Amino acid sequence: MQRITVAKGDGIGPEIMDATLAIIKAAGARIEVDEIEVGEKVYLAGNTAGIAKESWDVIRRNKIFLKAPITTPQGGGYKSLNVTTRKFLGLYANIRPCMSLHPYVRTKHPQMDIVIVRENEEDLYAGIEHQQTDEVVQCLKLISRPGCEKIVRYAFEYAKQYGRKKVTCFTKDNIMKQTDGLFHQVFDEIAKEYPTIENEHWIIDIGAAKMADTPEAFDVIVMPNLYGDVLSDVAAQIAGSVGLAGSANIGEECAMFEAIHGSAPRRAGQNMANPSGLLQGAIQMLTHIGQTDVAENVQNAWLKTIEDGIHTYDIYKEGVSTQKVGTREFAEAVIRNLGQQPTQLKAVQYAKDSTLQLPRYQRRPAARKELLGVDLFVHWGGSDANELAALVQKLNTPSATLSMITNRGIKVWPEGFRETFCTDHWRCRFKPAEGSTIGKQDIIALLQAAEANGLDVIKTENLYAFDGKPAFSLGQGQ
Repeated sequence: MQRITVAKGDGIGPEIMDATLAIIKAAGARIEVDEIEVGEKVYLAGNTAGIAKESWDVIRRNKIFLKAPITTPQGGGYKSLNVTTRKFLGLYANIRPCMSLHPYVRTKHPQMDIVIVRENEEDLYAGIEHQQTDEVVQCLKLISRPGCEKIVRYAFEYAKQYGRKKVTCFTKDNIMKQTDGLFHQVFDEIAKEYPTIENEHWIIDIGAAKMADTPEAFDVIVMPNLYGDVLSDVAAQIAGSVGLAGSANIGEECAMFEAIHGSAPRRAGQNMANPSGLLQGAIQMLTHIGQTDVAENVQNAWLKTIEDGIHTYDIYKEGVSTQKVGTREFAEAVIRNLGQQPTQLKAVQYAKDSTLQLPRYQRRPAARKELLGVDLFVHWGGSDANELAALVQKLNTPSATLSMITNRGIKVWPEGFRETFCTDHWRCRFKPAEGSTIGKQDIIALLQAAEANGLDVIKTENLYAFDGKPAFSLGQGQ
């Protein structure tokens, strides 16, 4: 018997959770439920996290969390509980199967059957943002080797466990050579450990276009956080409906399962909502906790219900559907179909143990780290890069001299173009003077000189080499 934590959420959440629990319990799910309150009521009671400390204790004790959609109040001061939960509990892998149910659910892609494996903790979702000048704000994109290794290995292990033939990686490493470059590099390294599984890499823009046009060309796709968030919704929609898709969030100790759609408050309390998305999340939960017999029974009964044309309003279609039903009636139909299998849609058969056993990340020996320079980011309201260079060169020390100025990444000094539009945010790169090396004391001296000369330095970034390889971007145009 597995004890799980359940949150019924907001809007349509309570209705679809009641339907989901009724189905899996009727199928013999060996679970005990601890219910907690999260979401809008908690936010509006003054808790900006949307969850009480006592609820965290229940989630961490049970390790398994089945959550209905919640409403985050609009306006500043409220953080997404979904993102918070994923990060606090180390839920690094987001798994979203997207399968066509043709011809019973409308889609242009009848052969589609892909799984999006999305990194879940870092990338731009670190949420580290700053306004630095009057005209420029920044968001830090953080990609780590542990994050890459864990999610890529999960994708290959998932493919191995579920008999998938290919894993595809999407990045934009032709532009972001350090961050997305690391993700691609780790993908290539780990792919070598799985010689029986085909692997490939696509640049995200053409890969997304290919997925939207010919999804049957893909099997498992692994991506950094932002790309995975966007494309998993695209994939779910072109498969038939975002409302049919479930999501698993897997960590080394805890796991959370949910629908990928929102709380739809306009449909709340009307017995209209389709519980399929949350039910798909619950099926992923059942496989995760080793109750694959129950998961298989529920999934096949759900497929049989879809095949029978018993549909909620969102997927109802004259000539295909046979009956338009509400949330409760749909759940009752699935329960009646328990023990049966679809005849046209492909029935599922899960391995007895579908729990993935992945090794914990092992940190590599530290690389040899060498300081090669520093970028000073300056808030300056002028527009002539040559004028700024004359000011910044006053900061030069015997060991550190100005080598380049960029604006929004584009080199504007030396030999910049008059046509380049510049904001008030300038990157001034200092490199060692000929025959010298640069140290932290030189950076301190540069900052002191900037202060003395009235230059507003808003940020610094040290430029390093690791094991002799420079690990920072050039200016565009260098």
